[in-house]
Amino acid sequence: MYKDLKITVVIPCLNEEQGIQQVLSSMPSFVDEVIVVDNASTDRTPDVAGNLGAIVIREDVRGYGRSYKKGFSMATGDVIVTLDGDHSYPPDAISYLLEAFLHLEADFLNASRFPVRDKRAMSFKHKFGNLVLSIAMSLLFFRWVRDSQSGMWVFRREILSKMRLESDGMAFSEEIKIEALLHPTARFEEISIMYSSRLGEIKLNPWRDGFRNLFFLLKKRFARRP
Repeated sequence: MYKDLKITVVIPCLNEEQGIQQVLSSMPSFVDEVIVVDNASTDRTPDVAGNLGAIVIREDVRGYGRSYKKGFSMATGDVIVTLDGDHSYPPDAISYLLEAFLHLEADFLNASRFPVRDKRAMSFKHKFGNLVLSIAMSLLFFRWVRDSQSGMWVFRREILSKMRLESDGMAFSEEIKIEALLHPTARFEEISIMYSSRLGEIKLNPWRDGFRNLFFLLKKRFARRP
């Protein structure tokens, strides 16, 4: 519990045997529930996570968004925190984010990786792609968002009921922020965190995923909402 709030951490994983051990070993003691969604890994990711006390859920259909939706459906906390299993986002920053979340009276807090202080953590190509996508999202949805592609968020579980989350892929990261911005009552805030070099293999294809995410932004903006 953190100030009378039950905290659930949800982590999607695909072959993160090395990183997930570091992430779970650094998890704050006040976290009540850690859910690792194993996205059909072929290494020892689920075994390592289970041995370190996480609830391991398997999602056989590959997809970043699909993994998150599976994890959210199983979460029981009042507040959900997300991060990746590659140790690029800092588990020890969760208390800092929760303090900011409560101080700002937010319902959704986005952890921005910018400015990137570790030069090894992100290539120029990735920085440029993130900038383009963040500017596009900000212009399309009339709200400045510094890091539309960040994978670390803190939000109240109750706001999920009014979100229309459709993406099963990498675009889920920007979609959940868009849904938070469009939510009738949710307050969206953003603060910076320290971002580090990932452990393990890189699965992101910058050009392919970048263009897919840009197309998804346009589709999301101009699709007719019920």
